Amino acid sequence: MSSVELTEYLNTHGQLVQALEGLSDEQLKWKAEPASWSVTEVLSHLADHSIVVSFRIRDILADTKVQLPAFNQDAWVNGQHSNQGNATDSLELFRSLLHYNSLLLGRLSADDWEKSGINFKGETVRIADIVRSFTAHVQTHLAQIERIKRGAQAVVSAQQAAL
Repeated sequence: MSSVELTEYLNTHGQLVQALEGLSDEQLKWKAEPASWSVTEVLSHLADHSIVVSFRIRDILADTKVQLPAFNQDAWVNGQHSNQGNATDSLELFRSLLHYNSLLLGRLSADDWEKSGINFKGETVRIADIVRSFTAHVQTHLAQIERIKRGAQAVVSAQQAAL
């Protein structure tokens, strides 16, 4: 894993903070429709994903040889009543896990980065792959946050035009 990729991993928190700048609690909890996610729910999911990724990395390093866990993201978000939570709390957990994991990742040897496990699809994944995938996953959700923000703004604009 290159230092550039590790820097990109660490920068995900700052990118999320920047994406949330200026959003009110109402905007953080706005949903286009009941089945879609709010920004708060996206952040809750990213915190959950960080927990799962943290476990996967440690399980591989422990050489347990069991299939790496998957999780049902929608059921986790719904079951936790995530939209009733606080976006700042999810973002803080995300930041804390990112930092804690970066300390671990900084201790890994080149051989450790190549250690692998079997994901829920039966595919072999290396620790380096997991970290890269995590970073890409956050980028996907940053784009989702931008779409949610645009949708919320369109509703506000339409309401203002109707007045």
